Amino acid sequence: MSKTKTEKASENQKSHSRRSFLNKLWIGLGIVALAEFIAVAVAFLRPGKSKAKQAGDNRVIAGGSFDKFAPNTVTAFVRGRFYLARLKDGGFLALSSKCTHLGCTLPWLEKENKFVCPCHASAFDITGNVIHAPAPRALDIYAMDIENDIIKVDTGKRLKRSEFQEEQVTYPKKRG
Repeated sequence: MSKTKTEKASENQKSHSRRSFLNKLWIGLGIVALAEFIAVAVAFLRPGKSKAKQAGDNRVIAGGSFDKFAPNTVTAFVRGRFYLARLKDGGFLALSSKCTHLGCTLPWLEKENKFVCPCHASAFDITGNVIHAPAPRALDIYAMDIENDIIKVDTGKRLKRSEFQEEQVTYPKKRG
């Protein structure tokens, strides 16, 4: 049984329409994949907001009684992502744990009495001032208050600064 010309034309048309559909499907999937790639690349390159800022969360973290912090020491608060520095004169600074160069997390090196960035070797003193570049400015600080001898740090209010200034220090209120 041989097929007639119309049957062959009909099969050829079905084959052609199937091929056409598959080609369109592959092109569509390629466009979707390209769009996803572009979205991921843009999200990666664009500076994002922290999770706390996205949620509108102004978290106040109680650091404890100021008496438990010895002068000229730095204490890490992992939950709040900050360091509480008690200066020689008894004042406090709540310093961001992020380097102002590229945002790497800074460790406090107690023996060297400084913060050193593991990414590009920027260094900061206990007040957050830059002592070794490439960091362009001092560490950010958080608003803080001392109420009833308890240190409270507002991690929702990060303050950018170019350098350390004496008025940025929070002192315990005199008991009287």
